[in-house]
Amino acid sequence: MNGRIWVYGDHVDTDAIIPARYLLTSEPTELARHCMEGLDASFADAVRPGDMIVAGENFGCGSSREHAPIAIRAAGVACVVARSFARIFYRNAINIGLPIIACPDAVETATAGQEWEVDLGSGRIRNRTLGMEFPFEPFPPFMSALLDAGGLTAFTRSRIASGELPRRRLGE
Repeated sequence: MNGRIWVYGDHVDTDAIIPARYLLTSEPTELARHCMEGLDASFADAVRPGDMIVAGENFGCGSSREHAPIAIRAAGVACVVARSFARIFYRNAINIGLPIIACPDAVETATAGQEWEVDLGSGRIRNRTLGMEFPFEPFPPFMSALLDAGGLTAFTRSRIASGELPRRRLGE
């Protein structure tokens, strides 16, 4: 994936990503309209499909709301790269199909507007603006499969449809 980066600092919490007043909906397109509003009012109007968010320590801290990664993904963000992530945000992001990468060395070189290339398969980030490359730990196969499918729900549905998982009714 290739895209322009948006750079934010440490401890970006879920309320900055999607303010609580918008939690009455779980409609992705509506959430995308308010993505990052608590931190950067221009983001939702200016972000382009394929752009990436780069941040410091503890990205996604705060509440465990799944709305935050949904808003980011629905806004067209291809992935989030940070020094570190809040644990629950990390799982929520993978579960909805949003790739997130911990790569402190790449974050150190980030300046808003740079062009980056991220290769999830090889575990490589290339800062195309500076011509620098940074390795990261690639996702294990089961997490790659979740991301490739578009998240846990899509992955499970495809496994049921293919017969890999039995179809059961609630209460069985």
